[in-house]
Amino acid sequence: MEQAIQHGANIIVKDWVRLRTRERLLIVSSLNYAAEVQAMQTTAKAVGATAEVLLLDDLHEQVGQYFDEREDAFDPYDAVIGATEYSLITTRAVKRAVQRRHRFLSLPLSTNNGQSLLSYDFLNMSLPKSRIMASIIMNCYQNASKIHVTTDLGTNLDFTIEGRTPGFFNGCCRDGNGLASSSVEVYVAPVETETSGTLILDGSMGYIGVVSSPVRVELQHGKIVDIEDNESGRRLKQFLQRFKDPEDMVVAAEFGIGLNTHSHCDGNCYIEDESTYGTFHIGFGRNIALGGVQDATGHFDLVTHDPNIYVDNRMIMDHGQLTVLEPSIYI
Repeated sequence: MEQAIQHGANIIVKDWVRLRTRERLLIVSSLNYAAEVQAMQTTAKAVGATAEVLLLDDLHEQVGQYFDEREDAFDPYDAVIGATEYSLITTRAVKRAVQRRHRFLSLPLSTNNGQSLLSYDFLNMSLPKSRIMASIIMNCYQNASKIHVTTDLGTNLDFTIEGRTPGFFNGCCRDGNGLASSSVEVYVAPVETETSGTLILDGSMGYIGVVSSPVRVELQHGKIVDIEDNESGRRLKQFLQRFKDPEDMVVAAEFGIGLNTHSHCDGNCYIEDESTYGTFHIGFGRNIALGGVQDATGHFDLVTHDPNIYVDNRMIMDHGQLTVLEPSIYI
């Protein structure tokens, strides 16, 4: 396992962050991830850089608020890796760092099965392959105004994306113009008051894992207005209560399509879940770093399998298979 963790650290520091000699790296993490932090420090030292560590063990879901209130926290560093339980990518500190032409990688290390995220196979996804897949989908979004999504289980959703600019993540800071996430996806921030319809959630609930049975989630005017009262639905409601932000955390803030053909949506790792090819996800809560205007105390994603996705009535995904790609791209 130690060797697998070091392999993952090498990918992250060398290929994704592209840390260089004499640069300063900050790793934001917690004591729970001492092995991962040590592995990344070892790689940083090997390339001739310095790696400092900031441990934030007491904040949990409030770690995003911490970096909203400390916008200049990352100013002294050339690169920052957010290796915490929760994503920092939508915080004001990250937005400022990228604007100042520094690099930020969101690397939430939370898993539900005890396996280190740095040892997961999805880290081996080809950067060129993900780049090509994402560029083709983003071209479909150009000048589009609507996204419509259905599934055989009954999902029927409409998103408005007029005026919004899509982006993609694949781990690589260079591909994201300084901003990267370890998820592999195309994303767009829908107009926050316009999402409506029914989601039949059958994949995962982000940090809290896989659904035990499908959950009906109703959305109106951009917000969740009802969650089905079954086992997984109750877990989702309890999770939302932990943010203590009942109005803003239920706003549909992101529409994402997973592109990682090495990933599996098993509920073991939410970054892997939302990256999985053949799924889509809706991100709720904050989206200020994704091209939106919604602020909130956090961000979480709901992942669903096998969607049919239409962009201005053009089908781009049929039961989880992209219809706008050449067959050779899957090789």
